[in-house]
Amino acid sequence: MKLKKAIISVSDKTGIVDFAKELKNLGVEILSTGGTARILKENGINVTEISEYTGFPEIMDGRVKTLHPKIHGGILALRDNPEHMEKIKELGIEPIDMVIVNLYPFEKTIENPESTFDDAIENIDIGGPTMIRASAKNFKFVVVIIDPEDYKKVLEELKVNGDVSYSTRLYLAQKVFERMSQYDNAITKYLKKYL
Repeated sequence: MKLKKAIISVSDKTGIVDFAKELKNLGVEILSTGGTARILKENGINVTEISEYTGFPEIMDGRVKTLHPKIHGGILALRDNPEHMEKIKELGIEPIDMVIVNLYPFEKTIENPESTFDDAIENIDIGGPTMIRASAKNFKFVVVIIDPEDYKKVLEELKVNGDVSYSTRLYLAQKVFERMSQYDNAITKYLKKYL
């Protein structure tokens, strides 16, 4: 299955420019948000802003930007289900084949002695977890990457096989749920201190 469309929205930008360049060389269209889109554009990588793609602006200081049916329909559609594919076509939704997202740095924020309770709350990611959970659920059809350490492996498979293997997709999906468990646990423990 050829990868045609990817979302890149990362707080940890390690290696993202080189990875995005390689994806572009492989003919992948890139959707992106905010700071990530800016860095990619500054490095000569053509991206489409999520707000331009959805036709809906980022609102509430960026609290709502990727929570849109055009994003989640594109991620969650089962490619082997004709009804799903017919529905997204009817609604003008295109499949999204790869999601490269890492979360707001909640743990790093609360480790900083200068950070306030409000800082911590603002660093609870909503859109990121929603996208990576959706992608991990639909891992047979969507490659989800949350760790820059995995860029090399994914690129190697894409260059050699033109796709990412089932076993790698499953490994990447499992990594998402492991990370979400840690992330939610950190938030839970932090909030409990204020009860």
